[in-house]
Amino acid sequence: MSTFDDRENAFENKYAHDAEMQFKAEARRNKLLGLWAAELLGKSGDDAAEYAKEVIRSDFEEAGDEDVYRKVSGDLEGRADEQTIRAKMAELMIEAKAQIMNEV
Repeated sequence: MSTFDDRENAFENKYAHDAEMQFKAEARRNKLLGLWAAELLGKSGDDAAEYAKEVIRSDFEEAGDEDVYRKVSGDLEGRADEQTIRAKMAELMIEAKAQIMNEV
């Protein structure tokens, strides 16, 4: 293999790794968001865990975060405004990335 091929493989591997880490971070963020929203809805234990799974599944409806936002916003029905939910999503993304980095 040439040096060029080695570099190409390294970049492909890094891209795949970064994409996997981003996917894991988004899924973790969605779980944390679901648990946060579940608490606002008065859910706990298994009910909260099941609701968090629903939030994770909602992310597969379309690309981006809007599907997750719509799910949580619709379920909270005024218990939290748009700014609060979006700020929580951003805050929990940072937390999710930190958790995943600590696991590696």
